[in-house]
Amino acid sequence: MKPGFFLKEAIRSVRRNAVPSFAALASVLVTTLVLGVFIPVVQATNGAANDIRSRVLVDVDLSPSATTAEVARVKSELKGAPHVKSIQFVSKQQGYAEERKLNPQAFALIGYNPLPDIFRLTPTNPNESGALRAELDQSSPLGTRLVTDAAIVDVQNRQAQTNTILSATRTIKLTMALLAGLLVFASILLISNTIRLSLFSRRREVEVMKLVGATDWFIRWPFVLEGLFLGALGGAGAIGLLALAKITLVDPLANTVKLISQPNMIDFRLLILVLMACAIAVSAAGSGLSLRRFLRV
Repeated sequence: MKPGFFLKEAIRSVRRNAVPSFAALASVLVTTLVLGVFIPVVQATNGAANDIRSRVLVDVDLSPSATTAEVARVKSELKGAPHVKSIQFVSKQQGYAEERKLNPQAFALIGYNPLPDIFRLTPTNPNESGALRAELDQSSPLGTRLVTDAAIVDVQNRQAQTNTILSATRTIKLTMALLAGLLVFASILLISNTIRLSLFSRRREVEVMKLVGATDWFIRWPFVLEGLFLGALGGAGAIGLLALAKITLVDPLANTVKLISQPNMIDFRLLILVLMACAIAVSAAGSGLSLRRFLRV
């Protein structure tokens, strides 16, 4: 028997059950669309999160009366401290200029420079920022503190702000993963029900085919192709919408929005292959579930 026969039978079955077939197709389309957004978003948020983690800093505030010799002494002590990757000295004048750019009105009202000289430290590992702060903070217990210097007034880290941002990115990824999982499950059930309706509408035909000697797979193939056809059509529709969004929205913003232009983003051609494979896999799972449970020949 020629493959064209099975394809013809599959298309005929789709036409017979137009409404459930359209529902299954739309479900696969939406699922593939969400996956097409989910994959780049996860990559972008992972890249942004890693970038944020790499810029976790610990600020060591010096006494306003610290002399040049005391600044040099503290710098030497910090160089010998563990967990320190790099050291940057920011004078009170430089810090004042930076903060005034961010909030000129507030600093204009103050009328003087309230900022101290600081050493800005980058930990060897972002997770070690808390330990580094404890080692340098003069209020820490003596058993924890590794650097003791009267010229150090305060030690601050930005781990709280970093944790807030990382928590937000985790929430985004978890929400989208749950949504994608629910849509995949719904698509499998819809395709399974569509195939089941096709089987029910052709139950007499199936009985006759079995009586005249048709094999089980000869009967099954049209239903398998029906599910794969719906999945491929839904996947192609989603890819078309994603391509349109990429050309009209994403590409024009790629040079201005850093989140979009992450260096490790998936190539769109590879994304198309992944999405089409996912759409066909979902439809195959739905067809297999229906054939295994409801086709008794």
